[in-house]
Amino acid sequence: MNDLPRDEEIARINAEHLISTPLESADLSAADLLFVFGARHGARETIAAAVDLWRRGLFRHALVSGGVTPGDTRSECEIIKEAMVAAGVPAGLILEEHRSTNTGENVIFSLPVIDARLGLARVKSVICLGRVCTGRRYAMTLQRHWPEVGKTLVTVNPFATPVAHWHTDPVFRARVLDEWRKIEPYRAQGFIADWP
Repeated sequence: MNDLPRDEEIARINAEHLISTPLESADLSAADLLFVFGARHGARETIAAAVDLWRRGLFRHALVSGGVTPGDTRSECEIIKEAMVAAGVPAGLILEEHRSTNTGENVIFSLPVIDARLGLARVKSVICLGRVCTGRRYAMTLQRHWPEVGKTLVTVNPFATPVAHWHTDPVFRARVLDEWRKIEPYRAQGFIADWP
């Protein structure tokens, strides 16, 4: 894809889309839930971030969401949970959702799992964890379906190129622009809601 964004679009994307929430400013000692959005690309970085957040004592339970992707026999959830447990996160604290194939399903299929185990009304704070190019949409999808809960966002970069230089890497640029351009149509269709 040779779709080179203008400087103004790069600046908007940097300010509005490639965002994370500084956990220090979130005023949380530990979130009730870490919501891990599964993905094939970036699983290693996502797992490392989840384990780091656990070691820092920043969540009480985790929900890992992601179904089986083409070419694999295990769900993203199974792969990510197994690695988190191997790194020291207690298996009993990790809730599982194995059917989802997209971000909307991640949330829609996970909410009943969370409700059955923890009670949605009892969860006050959630950290959304996933890839930087999609992170804003993760939080906006969760906001659409679960507006009552406080949300923070932690993102990982699965690309070799630093986030500040995303527009210089053709693959990273294509992924960011694809995600950026989904926001307005998805908002108009009611798939996502404004956040923060």
